[in-house]
Amino acid sequence: MTAAKNGKGHQPKTATVAPQEDLLRSAVDLENDPKISPETAFPIVGIGASAGGLAAFEAFFSGMPKDQETGMAFVLVQHLAPDHKSILAELLQRYTAMPVFEVEDGMVVRPDCVYIIPPNHDMAFLNGTLQLLKPTAPRGQRLPIDFFFHSLAIDQRDRAIGIVLSGTGSDGAQGVRTIKAEGGMVMAQNPASTEFDGMPNSTIASGLVDYILPPAEMPARLIAYAAHAFAKPLSTLATLQPGSEAALQKIFVLLRAQTGHDFSQYKPNTIHRRIERRMAVHQVESMADYLSLLQQTPAEVEALFRDLLIGVTNFFRDPDAFQALEEQIIPQIFAGKSAIGGTIRVWIAGCSTGEEAYSIAILLQERMEALRQSHTIQIFATDIDSRAIATARAGIYPASIAGDLSPERLARFFVAEPGGSAYKVKKGLRDMLIFSEQNVLKDPPFSRLDLISCRNLMIYFGAALQKRLLPLFHYSLNPQGMLFLGSSEGIGDFGDLFAVLDRKAKLYQRKENIHGIQRQLMSRYLPPQSAVDAALPRAPRKTLFPLKMPLRELTEQTLLQQLALAGVLVNEHGDIYYQHGRTGMYLELAPGEVGVSNILKMARNGLREPLSLALHRAASTQEVVCNPGFSVKTNGHYTSVKLTVRPVEPAPEVAMDMPLYLVVLEGAPAHE
Repeated sequence: MTAAKNGKGHQPKTATVAPQEDLLRSAVDLENDPKISPETAFPIVGIGASAGGLAAFEAFFSGMPKDQETGMAFVLVQHLAPDHKSILAELLQRYTAMPVFEVEDGMVVRPDCVYIIPPNHDMAFLNGTLQLLKPTAPRGQRLPIDFFFHSLAIDQRDRAIGIVLSGTGSDGAQGVRTIKAEGGMVMAQNPASTEFDGMPNSTIASGLVDYILPPAEMPARLIAYAAHAFAKPLSTLATLQPGSEAALQKIFVLLRAQTGHDFSQYKPNTIHRRIERRMAVHQVESMADYLSLLQQTPAEVEALFRDLLIGVTNFFRDPDAFQALEEQIIPQIFAGKSAIGGTIRVWIAGCSTGEEAYSIAILLQERMEALRQSHTIQIFATDIDSRAIATARAGIYPASIAGDLSPERLARFFVAEPGGSAYKVKKGLRDMLIFSEQNVLKDPPFSRLDLISCRNLMIYFGAALQKRLLPLFHYSLNPQGMLFLGSSEGIGDFGDLFAVLDRKAKLYQRKENIHGIQRQLMSRYLPPQSAVDAALPRAPRKTLFPLKMPLRELTEQTLLQQLALAGVLVNEHGDIYYQHGRTGMYLELAPGEVGVSNILKMARNGLREPLSLALHRAASTQEVVCNPGFSVKTNGHYTSVKLTVRPVEPAPEVAMDMPLYLVVLEGAPAHE
C-alpha cells in the first residue's frame, strides 16, 4: 500500500486497514528516510477517550480536511475491554482518508496516519515508535491515557499534543500536565458535547487546557496551531523580531502587576518557549501583538502565568535520590533529637502539587515508627501556584500513583476513593504538613529547619536568582541542617556554605556561618533606617530593633498560630515592619505614595474602616480582635475577608521598643 509505505497521500474512504506486513516493511524504509530527522520532526497528536469515545472520534475525523495533508500523526488511546477484539480501526477508516492501523509492538509512527491502541495493552512512545506493554494495574484502575501522554511528552517535548475526549473518570488529567511542562499543547472536548463528561471535566479543572471545543471543531484549530507553532525554529522570536526584547520586558511588567511575581530573571529559554506556545495558541505572529493581547485580556495574563509555573512531579521522583535521603539524611536528623518531644522542621520550597512533600513526610513517619520515638514533625510546603497548592491540600491523586509507591506504602498512607479512580492521603500523614502560597524569592523564609528540599525549581532561575536563594537556604537551616536539590542542580560557588554529602543524589549539609552571611540576610528583611525614622519622627534616631531581633520568626510563629496565608507586622499607627504571604488582594500602594508604608493608607476599598477600628481596639485592650467577614474590592471584584489583629508577644529574652501587632488577612466563606 503506497500510503502505508511512504506516509504520504490518502486512501479512499472505502480502503481497508493497512496490512501489518506493509507497515513493518515501512519501518525498514524509515531508517534511511531523511524526512524524519530531528530537523523535520512532526507533531504527534495523542487522543484519549473512554465511554462515548467512538462518537467523539468519528466527529473529530469527519472534521479533518479531506484534500490536504496535516503533517501530523494521530495516536488513539481508548479504554477497551481486554477480552474483546477491537473493530475501532475498521470503523474509523470510514471517516478519514488517512490510513488507520491497530498498533503492533515497535511500530514506527509516520505523519498523516492514524494509530489505535489494541485491547489489553498499555502503550508508550519511544524514539518515533509505539511500544506495547502488558498492564500491571488491576482492571478499573488502569490509566492508559496518562501513561501514553507522559511518555509522548518526554519523547517529543514541544511536538506532543494531547486531546481528551468523552469518558468517565479522570484518565488524561495527569498526563496533560507533563505535555504542558514540556511545551506541548492540550485540547479537551467541550463537556456539553460529550456523552460522558468526567474525563474532559477533570482535564479542564487542571487549568492546563488551551482549547475547549466540540470534536468536529478541533481539527481546524489544531492545524492552525501547528502552522504557527512549528513554522519556525523554537525560541527564535526574541532574537529575530525587532522590538521583541522591549515587548518581553513589558510582558514581565504585566505579569508582575497582575500576579505579584517577577519573571524577568528566570532563564530566557524557558520564558521564550512558554510565550511562543501561548502565541501559537492565539495565532499571534509577533511578541508586540501578543503584548497587546495581554494588555486587553487579563485572563490571558493569568493563562501565561499558569504556563510559566507548570512543573512535573510525582511520589518519590528519582528513586535513587530518595533512597539516599532515606538512608543517609533522615537518620541523622533523628539522631540529633531527644527521643521524646523533639521537633523536626522541614521546608519543601516549590512543592507544586505536593507529591514530593508527602514523600518526605512518609520517610519521616516511617523512621519515627521504626525508632519507636515521638516527635512533632512540621513540614512547610510552599509554592507560588495557588492551584497547585489547592491540589496538595486536598491530597487526592489519580490511581496511577500506584506505580510510584510500594503496595505497603499505598495501603499504609492512602485510602482509595469511591470508584477506585483516585487515592486520598490519610489524615495522619496530611496533618504533618502545612501548605501555603509563598514566593521563595520575595516572601520571608522559614527558620530553624532540619531539612530543606528544593528540587527542580532552580533550573528555571537565572544565575542571579540562584545566588540569592542558596544563601537564604543556609540562613534558614539549623547548624548541620540538610539541603536536598534536584538532579540537575547544585550549590555552584557556595561550597563555603554547604558540604557535599552525596554529589549524585544532590545532598548537602550546612556549614557554620561565615562572612556574616546571616547578618546580611537579616538586614534584607529589616526596614531601611530612613523608613523607620519617617514612621516615628518624634523618636530619637536609632534602630528600633537590635540586629539580632528575630522579626521573621516573630511574624512567622504568631502567623502560624492562625494558619493564615497573609500577615503584616505593624505598630499601633499601622506602619509596616514586615509582610508575610500574598497581601496584594488586600493592600495596594496609594498613588504618589513614597517612603514609609502604612497599612491603613494601602488598604483596598472596604478594608480601611474595619482595619482601623480593629487596630485601635487591639492597641487599647491588648487583646485579639477579630472581624469574621466583610467585603474588599480587588480588581473590580468583591472578596469576602476575615480580619484578625493580634498583639505580638515576643519571647522573654527579646526586647521591643514599642508594641507590635500582627494583622492577619484571609479569605472567608461568603456566608460568614
